Amino acid sequence: MKPYVLFSTLLLAACTSQAPVAPDTPDYTVFVNPFIGTQTDETGALSGSTFPGATMPQGMVQLSPETEQMVTWDPCCGYDYNKDKIYGFTHTHLSGTGCTDLIDVSLMPVGAEVTPDQLRAADFSQHFSHEAEAARPGYYMVDLQESGVKVELTATTRAGIHRYTFPEGQPQTVVLDLDRGTYRGEAYYSGRRTYDIIQSQLRLVDDHTVEGYRVITGWAKLRKVYFRAEFSRPFNQHLLMDGGRNAGKNDVINGRCLRTALSFDPADGQELTVKVAISPVDNDGARKNMLAEATSWCFDEYAKAAHDTWQQALSCIDIEGTDEQKTIFYTGLYHVLIQPNTMSDVDGRYMDTNFEIKNLSQRSCSTVSPLSYHSTFSLWDTFRAAHPLYTLIAPDLAAQFVRDMILHHQTYGYLPIWDLWGQDNYCMIGNHAIPVLADAILAELPGIDVEAAYQAMVESSTRSHPNSPFEVWEQYGYMPQTLQGTSVSITLEQCFDDACMAAVAKKLGRTEDYERFHRRSLFYKNLFDPETGFFRPKDENGNWLDGFDPLSYEQPCFVEGNAWQYMWFVPHDPQGLIDLFGSKEAFLKKLDENFTLTATSGEVNGNASGFIGQYAHGNEPSHHTVYLYNFAGRPERTQELVEQVRSEFYRATPCGYAGNDDCGQMSAWYIFSALGFYPFHAGSAEYVLGTPLFTKATLHLANGKDFTILAPDKTPDRIHVSSVKLNGQPLDGFILTHQQLTAGGTLEFEMAK
Repeated sequence: MKPYVLFSTLLLAACTSQAPVAPDTPDYTVFVNPFIGTQTDETGALSGSTFPGATMPQGMVQLSPETEQMVTWDPCCGYDYNKDKIYGFTHTHLSGTGCTDLIDVSLMPVGAEVTPDQLRAADFSQHFSHEAEAARPGYYMVDLQESGVKVELTATTRAGIHRYTFPEGQPQTVVLDLDRGTYRGEAYYSGRRTYDIIQSQLRLVDDHTVEGYRVITGWAKLRKVYFRAEFSRPFNQHLLMDGGRNAGKNDVINGRCLRTALSFDPADGQELTVKVAISPVDNDGARKNMLAEATSWCFDEYAKAAHDTWQQALSCIDIEGTDEQKTIFYTGLYHVLIQPNTMSDVDGRYMDTNFEIKNLSQRSCSTVSPLSYHSTFSLWDTFRAAHPLYTLIAPDLAAQFVRDMILHHQTYGYLPIWDLWGQDNYCMIGNHAIPVLADAILAELPGIDVEAAYQAMVESSTRSHPNSPFEVWEQYGYMPQTLQGTSVSITLEQCFDDACMAAVAKKLGRTEDYERFHRRSLFYKNLFDPETGFFRPKDENGNWLDGFDPLSYEQPCFVEGNAWQYMWFVPHDPQGLIDLFGSKEAFLKKLDENFTLTATSGEVNGNASGFIGQYAHGNEPSHHTVYLYNFAGRPERTQELVEQVRSEFYRATPCGYAGNDDCGQMSAWYIFSALGFYPFHAGSAEYVLGTPLFTKATLHLANGKDFTILAPDKTPDRIHVSSVKLNGQPLDGFILTHQQLTAGGTLEFEMAK
C-alpha cells in the first residue's frame, strides 16, 4: 500500500469515526457543488467567499485558482465566479472568511518561453470560461485559453497535486511565484500590499525538484510556509529572480520578491505532473510530508483517494429530499468540514504560539490519539453551530479541537479568539472558545481533559486581555463605552461566555465559581434601557451616552451590527430577556417588529445582508433569533421564519449564500435547521426544535447508533409542526439534549394540515 493511501485511510478514521461506507451507499460527493458561494450577486453583495479548488477534510492544503491580480477583502478567498481570468494556482486559502490571508506558493503553467522582463512583471494571467471548468470534492479542472493548457488539481492533506496537459509541440513553462499575497482595505486602492515578506528562498535541489520558504506578515502577524515541489519531468532551463535581480546561473536565491520560471522539453511529452508538499515548521517537514503522502506520480490515484475520503466524511448524514435540497445540504456539510485546518506535519511537529516547535506525541490535554494539530478557528462565527455540529457528527475530531485550544492556552495565556496558522490574530470580540469547551464538557465528549479545559476556561475569563478588561467588567457590571470600545456587543457576548462558564462550574461542583460567573452572566440587564427597549452604551458613571440610533451601523458600541441585531443576543437567558419587556406580549411585539421594520439609517455594514426586516442572516449575531419565538409561546412563528430563511437565502447556485460562509457557520445553520433543530444556546449541549425540511434524515453516529428524524407527511407547503415524539413518546417541551441524540432513536414530527 502506498504511504499516501495509508495516510488517507488514517485521516478517514480521524475525521468521521464511522464504519467503512457500504458498497451500495450512494455517492454523496455528486451532490457537492464547490462553486456555491463563489459569486457576488447583482448588487455586489457577498455570497459565501468560498473557493472551488481541491482540498481534503481539515486539509493543510487548499489548492485553488486566483481570479484576482491582487487578492482583497472581496472575495477573501481569491476566486470570484464573475471574473474570467486566472492569475495562478496557490496552495492555501481561507473559506468564507471576512478577511483575507494565506494565498501561498503560486504555480502557473505558461505555453511560451518566459523572458526576464516578463518574469519581473509577473503577470501570466490567462482567460478561462466556466464551460471549460469543473470542480468536485478533492478535484478541480480548467482550460486556460491563451496557452491551451488543461489544468487539473487534487490534494492530500499536506500536498497539492497538479496535472498540466500542454498542446502538442508547444513550449512548456511553469512559473513558481513566492510573492503573491493579499491586499486589504485602502491598501488595495493604493496598490500597497498589507502583507510583508520578511525573507524567502528558492533553491533548485536538482532538475526535478525545487524547495523554499517564505516568512511573511499579514492578518496572522508572522507565518512560516515551507514547501517542496517535485516535477515528473526534468526542467532543462530556469530563471531565478528577486524582483528585478536575476540570479543568473545560480541554483539558489534569497530575497523578498522571488520567482522562478522552469522550462520543460516538449519532446518529453505533453503531460506534466507537479507535487507540492508544504509545512508550517521547516523544509524537513515538507520533505517528510511528501514522503508520507505523495510518493506516487499517478494523478488519478490521488483524485480517487480524495473522493473516497470525502465520501466517507459526508456519509455521516443521510437525507431524503430533492436533488436541489441534497446539493445545498451536502455542499454545506462539505464547507463545514474543510476547516479547522491541519497545522502539524506527519511526524506530529507543529509551531506553537511562541514560535517554538512542539510535537503532539509529547503533549497531553486529552486521551485522543495525537493525529493532527489544528488551526483556523473562526470562533466568533463557528461557536454558534459549526462546533456543535462537529461535536455531534465527529466527536473524535471535536475532541482534538478542544485539545488544540487548550494547547493554545498553555502557551498564549488564554484560549484562542481567532486562531490562524497557529497564531491568534485577535479578530472579533469575546472569547468564544469558552462555549466550544463548555459544549464538549456538557456533552460529555470522550477524550478530553476536563480539568485542563476548565482551567483554560477560568483563566480566559479572569485574565484580562485586549477587549476583555475583566477588572472593568467586575467593577462596573458592564463595559462602559468610555473605557472599552464596542462596549454593548462585548457586554452581551461576555455575558454569554460567563453563562457557559457557570454551567460547567455547576456540573463540576465548583459552587463558588458558579455563583461568580452566573452573576456576571446577568450583567446584560445593566445596559437595557426600558424607555427605548434596546441595549445602549453607558459611561463609567452609569449615564446613557447621547446620539443613540438603533438603526445605525455606525454606533461605536456595536460590532458588525446595529442595536436591533444585538437586541436578541441573550441566548443563555431568553426568559430573562422576555422579563425585561414586562410581558410576553410586549416582547413579542418588539420581536415581530424586528422582522418587519425595513427602515435604515446611514450606510449598512458590509457584513450585514440577507435581511428580513432588521434580521440579517448574512452575519452571525442574528443566527439564533428566529428560534426565539419558541420561548415566548409562538413556535409556529419560528417554524415560518426557519422556512423563509432556508428557502430565500440558500440556493444551489454560485450565488448561493446570503453572506460570508465564515468557515462553515452559514452552512452549519442550514444543516441543523434542515434537520429540524438548532443549538440556540451553543455551549449548552442542547438544541431547540424548528421544522424539518426532509421526510427522513438519519444521523449515523460515531458510537455506531443511528438517530433518525421522520416527518412522513412533510410537503413544501406544510411548515407547521403539530406534535413531536421521541422514541414513540411525546417530547416534553421543545428542547433536545445531546445525550438524547447520541443515545440513538427516532424523532418524529407530525406536520399540521
